[in-house]
Formats: sequence, C-alpha cells, structure tokens
Amino acid sequence: MGEIKKVGVVGAGTMGNGIAQVFAQAGIAVTMVDAFEPSLEKGIATIRGSLARLVKKGTLPQADADAIAARVKPSPRLLDAVEADLIVEAVPETFELKVDVFKRLSEATPPATILASNTSSISITRLAAKTDRADRVIGMHFMNPVPVMKLVEIIRGQLTSDATADTIVETTRKLGKVPVLANDFPGFVSNRVLMPMINEAIFCLMEGVATKEAIDEVMKLGMAHPMGPLALADLIGLDTCLFIMEVLHRELGDDKYRPCPLLRRMVAANTLGRKTARGFYDYSPST
Repeated sequence: MGEIKKVGVVGAGTMGNGIAQVFAQAGIAVTMVDAFEPSLEKGIATIRGSLARLVKKGTLPQADADAIAARVKPSPRLLDAVEADLIVEAVPETFELKVDVFKRLSEATPPATILASNTSSISITRLAAKTDRADRVIGMHFMNPVPVMKLVEIIRGQLTSDATADTIVETTRKLGKVPVLANDFPGFVSNRVLMPMINEAIFCLMEGVATKEAIDEVMKLGMAHPMGPLALADLIGLDTCLFIMEVLHRELGDDKYRPCPLLRRMVAANTLGRKTARGFYDYSPST
C-alpha cells in the first residue's frame, strides 16, 4: 500500500484531537470531523493550547506550531474526510455508534482507504464485518494523552491484510510512536490488564480496605505507577471503564471481570471523573 499523505479523524474529543495533532506534527494533512460543532471548536482550541505549551517550553518554534495547526482542517461533515488515505475513528466507546461510522465510511470512501478504530475494547473483526473491506480495517489504540504517550496498540482483525498492518505499523513509527501488535481479543493487551486492576482498586475502596488517597499512594510509591488507579479511572472516564469491564465480562465469561457495584453506582450518578468535574476526586474549579 502507498504512503499515508492525508488522514481523516472522526471525533474531536480528548482522543480525536490528540490523534489529529500527532499526525499534523508528522507533516500529514488532517481533516478532523465532529458533527457537534462546539466539540470541534474545543478540539481545535485544545490542539492550539498543546502547541502553545511546547512553544513556551522552547521545544517548538512558533512558526512550526503555526504550520502544524494549519494542517488540521476542522469540519462538521464526514464527507469532507472521505478522500483521505487513512481514516481513524475516535468516537465514544459504543459499538452501535462505531458501526454507524464504519458503515458510512465504507460507503463513501474509495476502496483503497484504510479504516482504523481507536477503540479500547471493541472487536475489530466485528467492526470490519460491517464494511466492504475487512482486509483494510485495523485497530490503532492510542494512549491518553496522545501527544505524550509513545504506545500505539495495533490490532489486527481476523481478515486484516499483511499490507494493511505493515502500512499502519510504518505510519505509527513516522508519528514518533512505538507500534505494538496485538490480536483481536476483548480488551486487547492494555485494557485486559489495566481495567481489572482499576476495578479491583474500586472494590478495595468500596470494601473499606483503605481510603482512595491511600490506594493511589500505594500504587504510585509501591509499584512505581505515575498515577494511582482511581485517579487514572477519573482521567479515562468511569463510564468508559464500566463499558470495558462489561465487554471483558460478557466476552470472556469469567466473573473475575465483574464490574464493581460502586463503579456502576458512580456511573449511574453521572459522576464520571474529570469530564463531569467529579469522580473519585473533586475537579471543580477553585472558588
């Protein structure tokens, strides 16, 4: 397959705008699509803010920051991205929503376009089956925050071709990231290991083993984690954590993946972490 010169990113949220930024930093033109225009505006502002911090640190010249920002074209219309060589879907972690995006992309894009998903748990094989090109569908699971984290988990579906995988691995390296291949199992590697740990930390809190601060401190100081599991859950979003645990529980059929009842209650109360300014910790602006 040829070199990736134009990229579409569907979704301008936390992951989507970060993905758009790293492609633009690699010199690749990006169309970032989000039907909700306030999200699109916020995504562009986030990219500009991220680049401004690099300029302030002295690691990026202002002219380069301007050029990078100019490579990201925002659009509320999915059709504006269909001429891309690669389209990365980064919409919320809901199977039905992702299927809708993949069906529309499959119908509107040239047959050679590679369709990738940033999903953290949903089967690439199932998504690919909804398209006309299962051989050109692949997972590109970026880590948050995308501009900082080096890992990209590359997930092959059942019918993903060697050519597609090779193209995405090489493209990932051009982004300055480290591609790591995983097979299409629930949660892949990252969330198959991470989410049960977070879930167990929530069980520890619910059962009164220790305070949230103590649980996070043990993991930071004792296990050299940069962030405690409860603070990390707040960063990821408790709704996303619950969704992934439900996928693991349903698809693997083992009760060791049963979501903690406290996690379910917090999601039901819409205390989802940083995105709602309240989760295990309070993120309300200081008054």
